[in-house]
Amino acid sequence: MADHASKSYKRVVVKLSGEALQGPSTHGLDAGTLARIAKDLAAASEAGHEVAVVVGGGNFFRGIKGADSGIERARADSIGMLATVMNGLALEQAIEMQGRQARCLSAVPMPALCESFSRRAALHHLAKGRVVIAAGGTGNPFFTTDTGAVLRAAELSADAVLKATQVDGVYTADPKRDPDARRYERLTHDEAIAQNLAVMDTAAFALARENKIPIIVFSIAEAGAIASVLSGGGRSTLVAP
Repeated sequence: MADHASKSYKRVVVKLSGEALQGPSTHGLDAGTLARIAKDLAAASEAGHEVAVVVGGGNFFRGIKGADSGIERARADSIGMLATVMNGLALEQAIEMQGRQARCLSAVPMPALCESFSRRAALHHLAKGRVVIAAGGTGNPFFTTDTGAVLRAAELSADAVLKATQVDGVYTADPKRDPDARRYERLTHDEAIAQNLAVMDTAAFALARENKIPIIVFSIAEAGAIASVLSGGGRSTLVAP
């Protein structure tokens, strides 16, 4: 069980990887997985939490890998930002199909497709009970969507970042490869940076430390995972000051 007072987290930013939306597929979107995660986000919003989501784009295009293939990094990251908007639009509709209002806001202006991200617009939609999907990363190359999630949490005065992964917390090693890997119940931001834990990049941890934002690392693999974390249950790791 989680040992932190999750019920105090009124406003949260959920960080979803693009890969989380591809389900068992090798790329793209899996309809069943998309619907399951949308249902979970809608339920958290229905329960009274103000929910913002930062979504990655790795199921379509990852900037770093694009740079490895010969595309310059700045351009590759720009393509990756477009991929996050694709996921954001899909997630927006999936949440609305669950009966909850959602708004996709992009850091890369594309008004023909969705609203541009601004702090004021995001806060307005959250106050109206809508799930806000912050797409387009930070709008700049060389920043990961992990850093984008912490940035949005700081901008929106969120109580926590919920980092959704494929494992139920932060481990001393990859639990899928090392049977002796131990799960941390709690870490400080400094410890996560010093140990170079790969669950988030150093810039994201540093920004969270500077703004005293807790990060809860949990598995998104099961239905109801987000609601479970917010109710104080489930297995997770708390990274906090």
